[in-house]
Amino acid sequence: MEGITVQRPHARTALACSAALLLAPLTACGGTAQADTKKPTAPTGVTAQAGSATSAHVMWEQASDDKGITGYDVYREGKKVLSVPATKLMTDVEGLTASTDYTFTVRARDAAGNVSAPSSSVPVTTPAPAPDDKEPPTTPVKLRGKAGTARTVTLSWGGSTDDVGVTAYDVYQEDSRIHTVPGTETTARLSGLRPGTVYTFTVRARDAADRSSPDGNALDLTTPSAPGAPKSTAPTGLRTKTTADGKESLVDLSWDQPETGGTIPAYQLFLDGKLTTTIVWGGTPPSGRATYRLTLTDPPGTRYSLKIRPKLPDGKWGDFSAQRTVVLAG
Repeated sequence: MEGITVQRPHARTALACSAALLLAPLTACGGTAQADTKKPTAPTGVTAQAGSATSAHVMWEQASDDKGITGYDVYREGKKVLSVPATKLMTDVEGLTASTDYTFTVRARDAAGNVSAPSSSVPVTTPAPAPDDKEPPTTPVKLRGKAGTARTVTLSWGGSTDDVGVTAYDVYQEDSRIHTVPGTETTARLSGLRPGTVYTFTVRARDAADRSSPDGNALDLTTPSAPGAPKSTAPTGLRTKTTADGKESLVDLSWDQPETGGTIPAYQLFLDGKLTTTIVWGGTPPSGRATYRLTLTDPPGTRYSLKIRPKLPDGKWGDFSAQRTVVLAG
């Protein structure tokens, strides 16, 4: 019969076997893959700091596994209280009791469900509540730092004051808290960063009533590239100026363009991590320092985090610039 293909039984079996091999590593159609029974290593470098009278901030170093880490479990007094994905190396534990001693451990998990041994146990004591603490701390000043390895940086800053006392300093990267140290310390070493990446850090002080100071000055740091890696394509020297024009806010941007070996035809502009517009030059793309005016109609006082990245001559998108925070003028 023309147009109809009849498959012999052995042909159908071979096709089914091939399809099954594409869908699963373990089949009856040819060899078997060895099951993952190896446990991840236990997380190291675990620390715990009291965030407030009722919370603690737990941090740890990345664990390793022959297949890959999928998450971490945080234990309090041996009982699991939180689980986080593998991309997070810290978390806040809430609902604690003031003036109480606690111990925390962390375990790593892999995709096969293997769980590491517990990390070393770390103690922390929550402070007493401070009902009379009515004022937030003052702003930390003179944030400075330097990149150590391709994955670490060290920060330091001037201490804050508070009407009762500073209990912690929180380090933020692009408006996300990534590290906490006690109120008695004014330095922090950050690890787990990416090589050849620009980071923007700020620090806030916090008191026992969980009130935070305003952000201190922003600091841009670029981690060294890994051996053999291409140089960064991030725009540098990004500056912003905000003015009011009737009911609109004008945000004027300027930046130094990266060396890419060719012309940069466009940039993407992100507000609060979301693509807002693509900047395409109307004529010949500028060389050297570039400028752009962004018009927004949000209410005065609206706060945005802003960053840009270039379109490279090969058509790919390059590295992000440092982040800038803008507050719309009224």
